Amino acid sequence: MKMIIRIFFILSLVSSISFASDSVVDFCVSDLSGSQGPTGYPCKDPDQVTSKDFAFSGLARAGNTSNMIRATVTTGFFPVFPGLNGLGVSMVRIDLAAGGVVPLHIHRGASEILVVIEGTIRAGIISSANKVYLNTLQKGEVMVFPQGLLHFMLNNGTGPALAFSGFGSTNPGVQLVTSSLFGSDLPSELIKATTFLSHEEVRRLKGVLGGTN
Repeated sequence: MKMIIRIFFILSLVSSISFASDSVVDFCVSDLSGSQGPTGYPCKDPDQVTSKDFAFSGLARAGNTSNMIRATVTTGFFPVFPGLNGLGVSMVRIDLAAGGVVPLHIHRGASEILVVIEGTIRAGIISSANKVYLNTLQKGEVMVFPQGLLHFMLNNGTGPALAFSGFGSTNPGVQLVTSSLFGSDLPSELIKATTFLSHEEVRRLKGVLGGTN
């Protein structure tokens, strides 16, 4: 009886593995013309997929750094890049003028790995234990930012800096601390109470970042 049970278990296991193997597809380029459901967009008919679906030129152009933070992050996320669908990867381009900064932020959906292409970038991580990890990165050097931890990038050189970052998600999400506080409608009195900033400073920052209340 035990032998029969074992044989039945093995056959069931082989059958499930075979089914899983049969159901594997090479890719699922999203058909953005279809309706988006709970699981995303439908897959494009493989016969309609072309080489262009696997390429993206959006990161080839330098970003405009004539802004308050003197930096621009250009994303190559899904669905802007439909070929990423289901592959679990994405990329951004980071352009920073001298003194430019990508402010403190988190990615809830993925870890990040950054490589410096040009210039000097001072980058840091703040752990959940409030320990700070800082590095000054030169051309060709790499730094990793664990998923969900606060981090930033600052061009502390004298010329422009360029970097690219890869993510372990097609859309890792981003939340900037300053924008969440001062670019939202969170009441000023609550921000004052929770950050220990003066009312005047809170109102000034809300005015700069477009917050209300």
